[in-house]
Amino acid sequence: MAMAFHFHPLAASRVHLSPLRPGAAAVVGAPSHSSVSLAAHNHHHHHYRRRFAAIVATAAASTSVTTEFDFKGYMGGRAVAVNRALDAAIPAGEPPATLHDAMRYALLAGGKRVRPALCLAACGVVGGPEAWAMPAAAAVEMVHTMSLVHDDLPCMDDDDLRRGKPTCHVVYGEPIAVLAGDALLSLSFQHMASVGNYPPDVDPEKHPARVVRAIGELARCIGSEGLVAGQVVDLEMTGTSETVPLERLEYIHLHKTAALLEASVVIGAIIGGGTEEQIERLRKYARSIGLLFQVVDDILDVTKSSEELGKTAGKDLASDKTTYPKLLGLDKSREFAEKLLSDATEQLAGFNKEKAAPLLHLANYIAHRQN
Repeated sequence: MAMAFHFHPLAASRVHLSPLRPGAAAVVGAPSHSSVSLAAHNHHHHHYRRRFAAIVATAAASTSVTTEFDFKGYMGGRAVAVNRALDAAIPAGEPPATLHDAMRYALLAGGKRVRPALCLAACGVVGGPEAWAMPAAAAVEMVHTMSLVHDDLPCMDDDDLRRGKPTCHVVYGEPIAVLAGDALLSLSFQHMASVGNYPPDVDPEKHPARVVRAIGELARCIGSEGLVAGQVVDLEMTGTSETVPLERLEYIHLHKTAALLEASVVIGAIIGGGTEEQIERLRKYARSIGLLFQVVDDILDVTKSSEELGKTAGKDLASDKTTYPKLLGLDKSREFAEKLLSDATEQLAGFNKEKAAPLLHLANYIAHRQN
């Protein structure tokens, strides 16, 4: 089915595929046990390893971030705080108990809390206290969980495993899973809009306008101009005999995956009182890591086991879904990931080095993650 694609503001400065080195060899079929670490390729690809190491070293040098930053401790601390906020946001056992139980099951089932961490870090890098962004951080995780619950449904990707546990519809049935996702989406906006969720030290004159703008940003990035748009086109392209062009694959991932990551960062910057220039630099950073997240996800799907991933491995191949490894091969997919990481770190150069450390390390974490 022929479709016309018009790139709206979300993709106005999207990352192009042209930086890929044309001479790179494409390997379409890699053994399932091959390492996905973008910094440690096998012995047949020393040039990729050296090039990636150089990019990471250059990125670190450009922001002068010391190795003393405790990234594991940072993520652990933010995850604890976010989980506490999420736990308090949904009543346990109150009617309708089944719905609330399903919401809590999906929301508190684990997860790395990357999106909330990005939101908090973006607030901090523009000079705002992270506590200001906690309601927004919880909200983006609610939206993310909603997208997973709906994405796993039989009418969508039809998956039985998520975060190492049976998916929501497997445990509670399809109707409750659909409604739990709907309720989480609604709760996300309620949570951001509730005055009582913010600390008393927010600017009483500027804060309301920032929250309204942040809510608008979140709504845009998950609706028909963002996450939902990407999901629709992804469904239409899955199993098609048509050769999906790279530009359309990029459209899918910029919307389905990168949009919410972008919203997480931009919302944090807005709430923190960032300038327009800072917000746009962080938007470009987020767009790059958002696409990076999906490229790595595509690679992991064909090179890791279900046990390692905590979700069903090989789903993309089984459903004949268009992915970066399918179109580019593993080597070029990895090289594209390297370019995206480099692009993301460049956007952090103008920020305070110490405050930018979490965002720099989050970008490297997304590039190196194993599940």
